[in-house]
Amino acid sequence: MHVFFATDHAGFELKEVLLAFVRDELGYEVRDFGAYEYDEHDDYPDFVTPLARAISDTRDGVLGIVLGASGQGEAMVANRFEGVRAAVFYGESAVTQTDVRGEELGMLASTRQHNNANVLSIGARFVDAHTAKTSVRTWLAQSFNNEERHLRRIAKIDRAINT
Repeated sequence: MHVFFATDHAGFELKEVLLAFVRDELGYEVRDFGAYEYDEHDDYPDFVTPLARAISDTRDGVLGIVLGASGQGEAMVANRFEGVRAAVFYGESAVTQTDVRGEELGMLASTRQHNNANVLSIGARFVDAHTAKTSVRTWLAQSFNNEERHLRRIAKIDRAINT
């Protein structure tokens, strides 16, 4: 599994921490799409667009982590690409959901198991490094459950992008 990273200035420091964590402690192969240095005037689409295009072109065996001030704009850019499903993360919710099968899932698990999210967009100004590491570890450990209802919904998303 490869994990791609991208950010602008707002998430630069946290990206550097997470990239090393995912590579050195979790053992994933990583690819850095930038920013490669702190520049308060850079723009997140310049880094997120190539990452999202690479995920769209590759699809299998790759996940992405993008960071920005809120993570919202980064997710919006990523979600413009076919086959990319970016979920925004600000920190774990105080409650978990119970799905229709009666399984309790946190937000991060839900995005992977139910939505097959392949990009995690982190609001870097809302989480500290410890929370980000814990969350990334949790998110990367999840997998899509391939239930028919989730496959059906993802197919509808894909059709909406292509119309």
